[in-house]
Amino acid sequence: MNAQIEKEKNQPYADQKFFHLGFHVGLHTQDLILTNNGIATAEGETWYAEVPDYSPGFSVGAIGDMYLSPYFSLRFTPTIHFGDKKIIFHELKTDETYTTQLRSNYLTFPLDLKYSAFRINNYRPYMLAGVYTAFDLGRKKGNVMYLKSQNFGVEVGLGCDLYLPFFKLCPEIKFCFGLGDVLEHNRKDLTDTTLKKYSEALSKATSRLVVFTFNFE
Repeated sequence: MNAQIEKEKNQPYADQKFFHLGFHVGLHTQDLILTNNGIATAEGETWYAEVPDYSPGFSVGAIGDMYLSPYFSLRFTPTIHFGDKKIIFHELKTDETYTTQLRSNYLTFPLDLKYSAFRINNYRPYMLAGVYTAFDLGRKKGNVMYLKSQNFGVEVGLGCDLYLPFFKLCPEIKFCFGLGDVLEHNRKDLTDTTLKKYSEALSKATSRLVVFTFNFE
């Protein structure tokens, strides 16, 4: 009987470094969970808003990973997400619509705990969870909707370390859930008062991100 021969491992001690750096690039989709209040305007109009579909955006960031144990590490991954969202407002009685494009460039600072499974040859799946704070660098005054500059939330993700001869390539997907209300309610910047009925139709907005990246470590 032939004994099973284990495949030669690339970078057998890569995960034992106390600290290492890397970078990641990828795509993401932005979403807003909108809470409509159903309040009618003085003209008797009732508007509600939705994000009908998603458009991909670009993400790029750095990776700092600190070794905690053979299966756990602490990761800091500052990232910037370039993207936008289309928002449609519908009037209930007349079926009139109003569409606006909202650009948001999020600078996020996530801190995650990474759990890696047992390594098999040159593959090692992992999962992670953590918290983040985010800053919106793409806000534009005078738009129908104006988002707050800062937000915070939680995130979870999973991926797989692929050990190549000179570096690790790690496809990863993360789901980010904002916890704060990012809708700016005080709209002194909105000089066109006819547009206020759209922002006043909303009582709350929370952010969501789905991020798919390739990590190079």
